[in-house]
Amino acid sequence: MNIQHIRGVIPPIVTPVDAHENVDKVALQRVIDYVIAGGVHGIFVLGSNGEFYAFDSINQQRAAEITVEHVNGRVPVYVGASAITTKEAVMLARMGEAVGADALTVLTPMFIQPNEEEMYEHFRAVADAVRLPVLLYNNPGKTTNNISIPLLKRLASIENIVGIKNTSSDFPQTIRFIDATKDIPDFEVLAGSDYLIHATLSHGGVGCVAGTANVAPKLVVEIYEKFVAGDLAGSLAAQYKLLPLRDTYSYGSFPVVMKDCLNLLGLDVGAPVKPITHCSHERQAALKAVLQTLGLL
Repeated sequence: MNIQHIRGVIPPIVTPVDAHENVDKVALQRVIDYVIAGGVHGIFVLGSNGEFYAFDSINQQRAAEITVEHVNGRVPVYVGASAITTKEAVMLARMGEAVGADALTVLTPMFIQPNEEEMYEHFRAVADAVRLPVLLYNNPGKTTNNISIPLLKRLASIENIVGIKNTSSDFPQTIRFIDATKDIPDFEVLAGSDYLIHATLSHGGVGCVAGTANVAPKLVVEIYEKFVAGDLAGSLAAQYKLLPLRDTYSYGSFPVVMKDCLNLLGLDVGAPVKPITHCSHERQAALKAVLQTLGLL
């Protein structure tokens, strides 16, 4: 995949499951078609919204294979290769490459707290194990591990590490990521917070990995497309329109809300993987009201 494809709106798609919590192929295909019809510029399978942590290696490979096959070159496919250990992350990266992914997305390790040298070696080992472009994924709120500016500069010098998604409410950090890598050829920064898509674009970012694009892909794409077309006011208006949907993340335990929204839209993506359960009936009603306000129902 050429670096020019790392841009725009890349939804971390939900992973539909059946009653036994195995990947539901037909429902996953529905989600893929839904977001592509919404104009997205890529698809990220096995991200945190996709409950990557909940699946065994068989289901992880199945989700990746179904996605690559069904997308069929319509947009680039990013496969998540995130794990606590370097050995497992390398295994997932090689799996992603083997099934035909266009790029990989690699989260900082979770649960453990490696120092900066250990994190550098972790990402370097994953990048060295494949020939695919690697998008770093910084989400300190979930993993408690943060990619610092000095570490990012070191990682950005690795040839096939081509960008970073910053899922953080610390927007000054995103600005510093952009500034620190502005002179590094073929390295891009994407928003990971749906609240900060327009702001990230305004400071030199190239797009977003936005969970809400599972549910409202056309609206999220509007933020990006209007920005690149020079309609900054229209882009900002779309960003504000998206806020009520992003606010619903607090309606249930992460990452159930996007699945519940898709079920309300009739895509039948199943339940979240336990111990996470559906939102309460009251919250489901509130979700429905938000979807109606956005014209999705």
